Amino acid sequence: MLRVAKKYTLNAMDYVYIVVGTFLTAVAFQIYLLPNNIVSGGITGLSIVTYSWFGWDPALVQYAINIPLLVLCFILLGKAAGYKTILGSLLLPFFLLFIDNWQPVTLDPLLAAIFGGALTGIGIGIVFRAKASTGGTSIIIQIIYQYLNVKLGLGTVLVDGAIIMIALLVFDAETVMFSIIALFIISRTIDLVQLGFNRNKNVFIISDTPQDIREEILHTMQRGVTNLGIRGGYGNTNKEMLMVVIQEREFTLLKETVIKADDDAFVVAMPASEVLGRGFSLERTFLSSETDWTDEA
Repeated sequence: MLRVAKKYTLNAMDYVYIVVGTFLTAVAFQIYLLPNNIVSGGITGLSIVTYSWFGWDPALVQYAINIPLLVLCFILLGKAAGYKTILGSLLLPFFLLFIDNWQPVTLDPLLAAIFGGALTGIGIGIVFRAKASTGGTSIIIQIIYQYLNVKLGLGTVLVDGAIIMIALLVFDAETVMFSIIALFIISRTIDLVQLGFNRNKNVFIISDTPQDIREEILHTMQRGVTNLGIRGGYGNTNKEMLMVVIQEREFTLLKETVIKADDDAFVVAMPASEVLGRGFSLERTFLSSETDWTDEA
């Protein structure tokens, strides 16, 4: 099998997402994180450390680190990954150069961690929706994953954790704790931007009359249903279980639909954090270079 890279392209909306997302990230850095020494991981966090320690301009530090990392990205991860990263990683310090005279909104570190983390998460989440990234430590994490087979989550903890540890050499423990709060808020906000406000549920239904329930769901709710063969534990008999994925706001209607068909049905519902396919608008964001390859015979 021959592996062939897909050509990575950006449409007009992707460019808008990257520009808007990196600008919001730059604003959060300038008016919340930098003035309060909130080191929320990444190259931006490292630039806060060098600014406090040596007085180096954060934008120039980010350029000095990001450009060599971009070269490594193209060499070690391939062109597709490099194209995804180049615009965001160069735009972020570019915007910082133009807003370096903006004054902080607050000098309360807790407020800075909360609002700065939220705004940073919104910005990065918007960039991720364009299937791009702001570069920096994400490149290092990708390289570690590709060549050392270290999981992306663990690699993120190791790299950003190392930056937090460096921050302990410069700032007091309380400041670093505020930084950890900001890092958590950034992570949660990115998830919110990616997944949206439309939460979904995965519902399993066991009934003695699954056909009636299936017809009601198909015609009343216009939702697809999957049939799963199961064996009942009480009577050790073969049964049929239905699985349906719905938006959370539809759950009440689903319950009424199931009860209408069989008021003795057994229903189990659980959160579905990411749903792809017809009837659901969520698009998966691929950050790993591995997703840019297909197999060709």
